[in-house]
Amino acid sequence: MIKIDRRAMIAASGAALLMPDMLYAQTRGDAFSWDILIDQARKLARSPYKETPPHPGAAKVDYVAQHEARFRDDRTLWGELPGDTGIRFFPLSQYAAQPVAISTVEKGRATPLRYDPDMFDAPTGNAVKALGANAGFAGFRIMNAKRDGDWLSFLGASYFRAPSPQKQFGLSARAIAINTSLQGKEEFPRFTHFWLERTGNSSVTVYALLDGASITGAYRFVSSLGSDGVKQDVTAALFPRRAIPELGLMPMTSMFWYDQANRTQGTDWRPEIHDSDLLSIASADGTAHARPIVNPSAPHFSAFNEVSPTGFGLLQRDRDFDHYQDDGVFYDRRPTLWATPAKPLGAGNVRLYAFPTDSEYTDNVAAYWTPDAAPRVGRQIDLAYRLDWSAARSPASNGIATIENVWRGRGDTPDADRLVIDFQGVAAGAKPDIWADVSGGTLIKKAGYPVLGREGLFRTVLDIRRPQGKSADIRLQLRAGNRPASEYVHYPLGV
Repeated sequence: MIKIDRRAMIAASGAALLMPDMLYAQTRGDAFSWDILIDQARKLARSPYKETPPHPGAAKVDYVAQHEARFRDDRTLWGELPGDTGIRFFPLSQYAAQPVAISTVEKGRATPLRYDPDMFDAPTGNAVKALGANAGFAGFRIMNAKRDGDWLSFLGASYFRAPSPQKQFGLSARAIAINTSLQGKEEFPRFTHFWLERTGNSSVTVYALLDGASITGAYRFVSSLGSDGVKQDVTAALFPRRAIPELGLMPMTSMFWYDQANRTQGTDWRPEIHDSDLLSIASADGTAHARPIVNPSAPHFSAFNEVSPTGFGLLQRDRDFDHYQDDGVFYDRRPTLWATPAKPLGAGNVRLYAFPTDSEYTDNVAAYWTPDAAPRVGRQIDLAYRLDWSAARSPASNGIATIENVWRGRGDTPDADRLVIDFQGVAAGAKPDIWADVSGGTLIKKAGYPVLGREGLFRTVLDIRRPQGKSADIRLQLRAGNRPASEYVHYPLGV
């Protein structure tokens, strides 16, 4: 996974209305449907891949130029209609220099939109204004009814994102991940064309054509805004062009710098900085797995074998302002993103990949589903799932105790690490068994007790000895007899 400059992408843009040749007929007011789009993606996979060149003027559009170029309210698509469906567009920039074509869909007909520099108000000499007519779009965002914020945006490669119900953006989703954990081999297929259909006062269906060196695809995002956040029902038809060593489906990308268990010299004054703090997996047998995220010292990869999990996601579980003290970008309000397959996925694994970061401006965490069955060239891959962008703390946990805090320090002896994990939701008077297992080290102490004065809080303490310079994997669960009383915790120590 390459480093992504978060501030730049948040501000961003894209260029030159160049499309695969086969699209020209489709964009001239032809009939449009989901089946037609699937057929386009299928045909595109049979032709050689052609990279869309960047617009020559995009390199001059820097962060300042983007910030100064304001989209005019009177040019908002569907701006005259009630509700949360007004659409504004991103211009090209050095951060998103390849163009996308955008059309509207109404009554089964597609109408292409033409880029116009006058969509933007900008100071004299601004590089956005110099892009010229027909430069093309970088992406778009869907505004709320008050026009004081957007609730869904697509910008760059196949990335898209939505805020939490508290209107705070955080992590992003992607349509596809290709070879993410294979260093130096990751690919970024991109959406080359969007079709937008207004389907209600607070709902828009986005159709998109994906094109990349290894795969093409048709995507449909039925997206709506509600009081509990943004929901998207996603349908995709994928067509591999060539062998893909690692196919990542339903991928999501986030940032984790540090929390209270991972502070190091050189971190910021704020106690914690992260968009997500936990990978959560709901197994088909009802087990809720919890993998706290860490900032590794080197690229780190974890795989959790599953057969048809009912969901997975990157959570921002810690929602206490005092734990962040950030009164500018409010990490306590960042969204949780949960993916729910619409049909059984079969055998595969949920993967978590992270690389080191020393700032809050780089997305360094990715989670995705990789099927055991390798994709085959010429064979269609059908996918359907729901994405929930919410403030949920425990979408997989089914009423059992959940991780509340993780702490790390030195054990009773200098050669031992101490791992302290607090669970919330343990019944008063309960005496759960503490099941623990260590791979790559030795468990030399295990204890647990309710925290006085804190209702439902149960503290577990593990001392682990591991070879110097080596990491260890800890598994931990509270149990009542043979029944789980907590999430099944996976923690990497010393990575």
